[in-house]
Amino acid sequence: MQSIICREFGSPADVISVQSVDSPSGLADDEVLIEVHHATVSHATGLLIEGKYQKSPPLPFTPGTEGVGCVLQCGQAVEHIKPGDTAVFICDWGAYSEQLKIQASTVYPVPAGLPPLNALALPISYGTAFTALHWRAQIKEGDSLLILGAGSGVGAAAVELAAQIPNVKVIACASTEKKRQAALHNGAHHAVDASQLIEQVKALTDGKGATIVFDPVGGDLLLRALRCTAQNGKIVIIGFASGSIPNVPANILLVKNLSLLGFFYGQYIGWTPANERKHYERPMQTMMAQLFEMAGSDAIHPGISRVYAMHELCEALDALHGREVLGKIALKIKGDMT
Repeated sequence: MQSIICREFGSPADVISVQSVDSPSGLADDEVLIEVHHATVSHATGLLIEGKYQKSPPLPFTPGTEGVGCVLQCGQAVEHIKPGDTAVFICDWGAYSEQLKIQASTVYPVPAGLPPLNALALPISYGTAFTALHWRAQIKEGDSLLILGAGSGVGAAAVELAAQIPNVKVIACASTEKKRQAALHNGAHHAVDASQLIEQVKALTDGKGATIVFDPVGGDLLLRALRCTAQNGKIVIIGFASGSIPNVPANILLVKNLSLLGFFYGQYIGWTPANERKHYERPMQTMMAQLFEMAGSDAIHPGISRVYAMHELCEALDALHGREVLGKIALKIKGDMT
């Protein structure tokens, strides 16, 4: 079978290649074997290859943390999924391979009628946005929510999910007019330019500021967002897509009584040293069922904006880093699934 192999940590163009490898064998009782049809490409993909992510795989390894495909085999203890099912999954790495053996806790059967490429966008981007907003920030009616990086996969997901909550004002911040228009189309009440962030957010909130800031960007943009966060507001740190980790001035947190909340979705899907995926398996399955239901009823519109061939991973990463991408992109790994 074909897999993308990373030989050492470094620039993707220098260290990855598509190779023929042996198929997985020796399925454990709590594992499933999946034929992978498509897998997403994210900023975390590049960080894993460069050896800069929170968790480093042993070399050599196959990148890819999220995919969709057909279940080929199930271990004896697996009950929620069966051979022949279409499923989306989250893994530590390994999704850029035609077959993958994976622990079943983070494998989710796709309901009939939901196109696999639409389902593919749900587990990480929409899962991150949902759990950050509801489990961590505890968003509620009456909140005003500022979403930074609203054109990214997780930012766009946050826009759609927040738009489903009654009486929440959704303010999307994105770097281009195209991304701002997309955010408005997907349910944002307002879309603002990062260069005028403070003035525009203050004007849209009667001078009070946003009660919650959803930040997957970091860098200077977060520092500006602090200035337009409401008294007693919450800032939820999702990631640092800008590549810069800001030094947050504690005096602003103090005088505005702000809560700065770190959020790592990996805690729920086994990406921490404690590997708590089984502990969170039940709430994660419930959350995924909610996302599937919303997608099936057209309340949210997950999707993949562009599909690249396996050998085009570097081009896909370049598009992400160049901020050319609206939403999520994927690699075609195997099969004709659409």
